Amino acid sequence: MSNLESLLDQVDDMRDEIIALEQALVRIPTVNTGFMPTGNETEACRYIEKWLSEDSIASETIESAPDRGNLIARLKGKSGKAGLMFMSHLDVVPVEEEEKWRFPPFSATVADGRIFGRGASDCKALLTCQLVAMRLLKRNNIELKDDLILASCADEEHGGRYGFGWMAEHHPEKLDAPYAVNEGGGVPISAAGALTYLLGIGEKGRLQLEIEVRGSSAHASTPWQGSNALFGLSEVVKRIEAYEAERDTSTSLFDHLSTFAIEDKPSPENIDQIIADHEENQPRFTSIMKALSRMTITPTMINGGIKSNSVPESVRLTCDVRTLPHQDEAYVRQELGKILEGIDGVEIDVDYMSIPNASEFDTEFASRIQISTARALGRDDIQWVPSLSTGFTDSRFTRNLGTTTYGMVGSHPDDDPMLSFIHGTNESVGIRSLVSGTRIMLALAYDVLAAN
Repeated sequence: MSNLESLLDQVDDMRDEIIALEQALVRIPTVNTGFMPTGNETEACRYIEKWLSEDSIASETIESAPDRGNLIARLKGKSGKAGLMFMSHLDVVPVEEEEKWRFPPFSATVADGRIFGRGASDCKALLTCQLVAMRLLKRNNIELKDDLILASCADEEHGGRYGFGWMAEHHPEKLDAPYAVNEGGGVPISAAGALTYLLGIGEKGRLQLEIEVRGSSAHASTPWQGSNALFGLSEVVKRIEAYEAERDTSTSLFDHLSTFAIEDKPSPENIDQIIADHEENQPRFTSIMKALSRMTITPTMINGGIKSNSVPESVRLTCDVRTLPHQDEAYVRQELGKILEGIDGVEIDVDYMSIPNASEFDTEFASRIQISTARALGRDDIQWVPSLSTGFTDSRFTRNLGTTTYGMVGSHPDDDPMLSFIHGTNESVGIRSLVSGTRIMLALAYDVLAAN
């Protein structure tokens, strides 16, 4: 039996330990509201430091602000320089309506082969897999030619300004590695009966759009004496709902539709028909195609009015905007001009949170991921398709540092990604995916770094 096979067998033996670690991390409520003080990531960092110290793995917590901890751990190799970085994030989004959850959202309850809780999938599952893989390398005294870095940072859910963004600016040497794996890909998808994984090579851009609609105030009993900003807002929302974004099929995913038994050559003119033709049988993949063939503008929050008996003179609408690689802020503003044309009293403010970014698909590191996944899963029939993440991740910060970074969480082939409900009610992760993800992280680190 090879060293790798022995290591992978140990992952299966550690199933209970993997579950316990995931539960412990989920039970630390690192909720990021986006408004300081928030996050509480340092508490999770301290737990991880203690967990790693049980195997004498060196780690440190670097705070960007009080309680906004960023965890860096390192397994030393012979060269003294890093060869691979495991990435994840510590913060989670808030829970909106706790009473709708099947189990309390920070209970990490096990049911139906899954662990339920906010952050169970995004992103504490990947962190759990990477931590256990690191522990196994250390426990087995695997000699490494280069260092393995584990970096789990704060604030991903609000742009990374206290996390990877802050680390890249203030401590880039802590993140200095040629290759990295992060969230944003590595989930199985149905494709003509074969096992296919989407490798996350990049991501759409993200902007936060603030639209302020102004009117004039008056007493609510004589509303005609004012101009109700809510009526202007209702027109703004209707226009956004009716907006038909420009269609685009230039991202690399659309070069691989034949893998999914879609033989039509995609174009801006026919992509909607292709999606409609396959939506019933391939709902997850058609959803991805829809997201990667257009910019999206999604209203998410409203704030306005000062009193129930006063006509509001100012209302603010917050929108989430996701852009394709060639769509910059000027393009977004141009489209907004078309959408909002003729509506009085409207002002817009655009906050760029993530610029579209990507790594190349045809690289030696991508090949190593594919080979390691095949070994970890014991499969020789895996197809790979490059894809952009529809949401942003911290990978943009490491790509800007020159690190080839891919999204690869290693979900189990038989685990339905639609059950994860990331950012939603009843978020969960399949226990099989925790085990398969650990096996894949371990196989990848072994393949890239093992001295033998």
